[in-house]
Formats: sequence, structure tokens, C-alpha cells
Amino acid sequence: MSGPRAPKGTYDLLPDEAAQRDRMVATAAHVFAAYGYRHVVTPEFEETSLFERGVGEATDIVRKEMYTFTDKGGRSLTLRPEGTAPICRLYIEHGLHKWPQPVKLWYYCPMFRYERPQAGRYREHYQLGAEAIGSAAPEVDAEVIAMLAQLFAELGVGGLRLAVNSMGDAACRPAYVGRLRDYLRGREAELCGDCRERLELNPLRTFDCKVETCRAVLDEAPRIGDHLCPDCRAHFDTVLDLLRRVGLDPQLDFRLVRGLDYYTRTTFEFSSDLLGAQSGVGGGGRYDGLIEQLGGPPTPGVGFGSGVERIALAMGAREVPAAAPVAFLVAFAAERRGDTFALAHELRRGGLAVELDLAARSVKGQLRQAARCGAAYAVLLGLAELPADMVRVKTLAGGGEEDVPAAGLAAWLAAHPPKGDA
Repeated sequence: MSGPRAPKGTYDLLPDEAAQRDRMVATAAHVFAAYGYRHVVTPEFEETSLFERGVGEATDIVRKEMYTFTDKGGRSLTLRPEGTAPICRLYIEHGLHKWPQPVKLWYYCPMFRYERPQAGRYREHYQLGAEAIGSAAPEVDAEVIAMLAQLFAELGVGGLRLAVNSMGDAACRPAYVGRLRDYLRGREAELCGDCRERLELNPLRTFDCKVETCRAVLDEAPRIGDHLCPDCRAHFDTVLDLLRRVGLDPQLDFRLVRGLDYYTRTTFEFSSDLLGAQSGVGGGGRYDGLIEQLGGPPTPGVGFGSGVERIALAMGAREVPAAAPVAFLVAFAAERRGDTFALAHELRRGGLAVELDLAARSVKGQLRQAARCGAAYAVLLGLAELPADMVRVKTLAGGGEEDVPAAGLAAWLAAHPPKGDA
């Protein structure tokens, strides 16, 4: 059948898929709350300068992937491509530096990037993320990593591996970047066009390249782990020790620079063997200079983002049972349809999930629909042998029946929950 379709790189969620998404977000909210993180919401679009200043003009996100437009007032706005810069803007704008530090926040929202759609990667995708702002302690790095690992464990994400790296800081990274640029200039002829451009803008971005010739050059490049200052080395060693103490197995990966310019010190990424070549399922790192870069006071921070579509793929084919009503109300006489409607409304106001016929079905059709929707009970109204104020409750799975007063139906249903809900 021809007709309108969702734009390329977007998708619809059907009811069972939406139920899985709801369960994922509810699980995340529970896990994050246990660690002391509180939910916040930021706008879908921000001033473009926030991402140019925060994410970095040399990144592929800013150079190639942002959805940017000029509004009717002549302002340049951008649909949110990532979650950390907006949280930092929120922290500055609302004076959260006055709160007890660190301030722990989490979010769930759509992100927008113009990139090639592929399995679990869409131009409009949803992300779960968390940020801890206001502490430079290595325990905070370890906590956000452990929290994301706990979320994946509770969701049943399989085949996980944890890669970690240190990006150094303002004391040691500039000298390393200089050495890396000198090395790459000596082998510039072997680099792809993008990496030649990255060489001048930010040579660290070359580690993101997937071109085999570039990867071979970078295999022999100086590694930042060999050039960390004593403070960065001590910080990183403490993070590794804490992660191992809670049962995680961090693997060092010198290529792990992430795709954003604001990272300092710890970077990390979880990947899943179930996702093939594009195996990343969530990651992040420390960004101690970002808030100052955006105009706020010098403030350390660390956080992560995880795409829910990637999580869902790594969870595999896990069925989420559809929500079933406790009862389906069946009108045995046309003149009782109004009573049926009113009774259903009363039960729903009392917190009970019930359904009734909305398609003028016959009695037989109503009973079939009661079974199709998974109701535990059929409530029969208008039986000739019963007084008008009585209903018959039929157990659909076992076939038992009981006559109860309509006024006491809510109490009866609450006292007889379906077996799976007991």
C-alpha cells in the first residue's frame, strides 16, 4: 500500500516496541536513582554556538552532522546532537554551582545527527545519559562507569566489553598533541583526505578513522598513555583500581578518544559482541574544561550517553508482554451498553485496567474479543436471570463463574488479581 512514510533515518515504535522502550527507561530511572542521580529535561534545540564552542568545530558532529537552521528572528539554532553540552548550559544558567557538589543529573531525550542510517543508528535517535558535575575525584569517573554497567546488567545486555583510556589534561596533552602532529606530518602521504584535514584541526580525531591505511599509520603513532603527567597517571590508575574492585574488567585502548573535543582524562566505551562491526553501545568520559569553556566557573565533570536503539539490539529478541486488562465488560443487552460504559469508567477511576466493546459486536463477538485482549475475567451485564444490580464474573482461563453486586465489582477484582499479578 502506497502512502506517506517516515523520513529516512527515523522510525516508528509499535506498541510492543514502545513497551520495551518504556521498560528500559523505567529500569534506567530506578538504577540512576539508586546512585543519587535526578532527572532533568533540556530543549530539543539550542543556540548553535553552544555546540560549536562545546563539542568542537573540528569534530564531525559540528562539521558534517548537525541539523542547523535560522529561525524567523535570524537566530542560528541546532537540533540537539548530543546531551552533555545542554546539561552544562543548564548547570551554568540555573546556578547549579550553588548546590551541593557534585550535582548528579540524568536525561532521556532524542538526538539528531545527519549521518548514514544503519542498524541501531538513526538520524533521530534516543539517548539515555548521566552527568556528575562538580568533582574531580576519580571515584566519580568509576561511579558513572559502574552505574552504566549496572544498567546494562539489569537490562540483560549481552557480550559486553569495557574499553578505557586517558586523554590527559591541559598540563600534558598539548605536548603529546604536538608529537602526534609531527609524526603524522611525516606520514601525511599515507593518510586519507579527512585525516589530512584533522591533522591540522585536531590530530587526536585521526584515531576515529576507520580507513585501513590510516589505522596502520596510527598503530605506530605515539600513544598518550606514555605521555601522561603524574597527576593524570595517578587519576587513571585509581579509576582502573576502583573498577576492578567492583568486578569490572577495563581494557586499555589507546584509540579511544571519543568523537568530541571536550574530553579530558578518562574516556570509556562499552561495546557488545552481539552488534557486529558497529559494536559501541554506550560510553563517555571526563570533561573538566567544558563548563569554563561555555562561560561558567572552572568546574570538573564526567558523564556518559547510551543510545537506546543500540541497547535494544544488544538485548536481543526479548519479548515484552503486552499490557492486558484485568477484565472485559460484556453487555448482554443493547440497553445495558450505557451501564457498561459507566461501570468501566468507574473501575478505571479506581485504578483497574478494564476494556469494553467499542465496535457494536454481538455477545459472542464480545467474548471472543475478551479472550483476544488477554483479560483475566469477562464481566457479564444484563443476564436475564440476574437482578439489574448484579453482574456475573467469568474466569476466562478456568471457566469458573461468580455472581457479585455491580457496586462491589471493584473490590472483588482487587481481591482476585490474575495469577501473574498476585
